[in-house]
Amino acid sequence: MSSSAFIRKNFRRTALASVVALGAFGASNSFAADATATATGTVIEPIAITNAGNLNFGQFARGDGGSVTVATDGTRSTTGPILSTTGDTPAAAQFDVTGAADATYSIAWSGDTLLTDSVSTETMALEKISDLTAGGATTGEVAVGVLGTGGTQSIYLGGTLTVAALQAAGTYTGSVTATVEYN
Repeated sequence: MSSSAFIRKNFRRTALASVVALGAFGASNSFAADATATATGTVIEPIAITNAGNLNFGQFARGDGGSVTVATDGTRSTTGPILSTTGDTPAAAQFDVTGAADATYSIAWSGDTLLTDSVSTETMALEKISDLTAGGATTGEVAVGVLGTGGTQSIYLGGTLTVAALQAAGTYTGSVTATVEYN
């Protein structure tokens, strides 16, 4: 076999192998498909809460002991202690929440469960009462809320104080914290 015939035969084999290889690669691409997704993100207003009014039980005498309750609408009642009409006006606390319209959020309560007199260091137990409507609730605590179409809602906090029969006279104070977080 002449060298030129050998080269032509080898060339044909190499060319044929190259065509087969290109065809295989080209064929795999002909079966490919594409799809595109859009990526988006929306920044919303951060949730915020402010104190718009404090919980005030007003003045009362211990009597034979019992309890004084301020409902979430600010009305006051008693089982035992004698309510006074002088001094501070009883009131429920109010917290104003702002954020993204129609968003749901959780409410967590923390702070003092005892009010303490700074002089005598005596205490009175505080049981929290809360609602979202100032509807006069006298039991229970809210744990979730929904901001309105304007991105606002108020939380109202009342409470019940347990007054001992020998409770020392004085001004008892403590604090309650409402923490809100988007769900």
